[in-house]
Amino acid sequence: MVSIGFPSGRRLGAGLMGVALVSVILVLVVSALAAPPISKPSLTNDSAETVVGVQSTTTKGRVAVLDASGQQVWDFGQAASYHDVSRLPNGSILASFMARGYDDCGPYESPCERTGIRIIDPEPTPHVVREWSFPVRTSLNSEVHDAEFLPSGELLVADMDRERVFTLAPNGTITWQWNASQFYDAPPDPTKTDWLHINDVDRIGDGRYLVSVRNANQLLVIERGRGVVEVVNENRDASVLNYQHNPQWLSENTILVADSENDRVVELHRNGSTGQWNVAWQARGAGGIGFDWPRDADRLPNGNTLITDSRNNRVVELNQSGAMVWSARVPTVPYEADRDPGEYPAGRSYDSASDVGTGTITLPVFGYLLDSARHVVSLPYWLAGWHLAVSSVALLLFLVGLWLFVRGGEKTVA
Repeated sequence: MVSIGFPSGRRLGAGLMGVALVSVILVLVVSALAAPPISKPSLTNDSAETVVGVQSTTTKGRVAVLDASGQQVWDFGQAASYHDVSRLPNGSILASFMARGYDDCGPYESPCERTGIRIIDPEPTPHVVREWSFPVRTSLNSEVHDAEFLPSGELLVADMDRERVFTLAPNGTITWQWNASQFYDAPPDPTKTDWLHINDVDRIGDGRYLVSVRNANQLLVIERGRGVVEVVNENRDASVLNYQHNPQWLSENTILVADSENDRVVELHRNGSTGQWNVAWQARGAGGIGFDWPRDADRLPNGNTLITDSRNNRVVELNQSGAMVWSARVPTVPYEADRDPGEYPAGRSYDSASDVGTGTITLPVFGYLLDSARHVVSLPYWLAGWHLAVSSVALLLFLVGLWLFVRGGEKTVA
């Protein structure tokens, strides 16, 4: 028996492989060339600086200070990750952090991770002048994500490891504490699971704090001596808040929130008759780029909104209409940004309801794969889930072409 491959089979196979390769290259090149710029160095106040806490997933975490043009003035690392950052009146930076390699590990095996706060003085070169931390079982979902000084001199801390909010005296003594187990049904040991992921706390009055409980899709108002006095999004509706970060209290009836898993920033208004909180203003993108996992939003004194767009590796400032007035690229997953003179006092709320900016078209499976990859490697900001979908089809086409090419060249004589 003689089996002779057909030259046309080889030509078809080669053609399919060529089409697959050219398609992928063409799509990527055109996307890169057509992508809008991610940086826009334009500010009304040319002297303003922006402090950024970089969580990072591919390199070490760091605190970075950017000038009005978006250029880095200085940075400081020496940690696995940094989260909340704020400028103190003396010019130093308060930053929450997670670091590895400690010998003082309490109940855990040495070396271990510790989390807490650092005060970083930029002069003469950036260095830590104070650190307070405690050991944790793991560096995954156990960080202190937020801390701020109170008028009393106490430090207000959101502890994700033990799911609590507490205040710390200058001598390191805990002066007040609220445990989430007082309000939510708790697991046997919160340090062994990512139970609630309490990621933010802000002072909104005397002994009154706004707390973000990410995994419950809720914001709580807690008062010292009383506990929880208000719950925002009581029914945990993911269309209102979905794994949010860094809420900012604008007034008794207005809260600005980075609605992270919904890839948007929202301003929630309280309904005067029902007491319910509803989305009144939302931003889904800026500068032609849809937000991808934004994790901080601050209403600035000038009325604009400063947003940390984490997976797009940028910090942007946009006005109420959604126009981008400033943007800076910050590689390796920024977490939070703070513009001098700080998060509070907050700027005005937006009276008119609107939906500004456009989001990125997402494909459930490919979008998830791309988001997961961004936690491991640094990828171009313009790369979207549909690029993976096109590449997958092209790969299948290439494999079919390769099979035809090989089979078309076979010659068997029996």
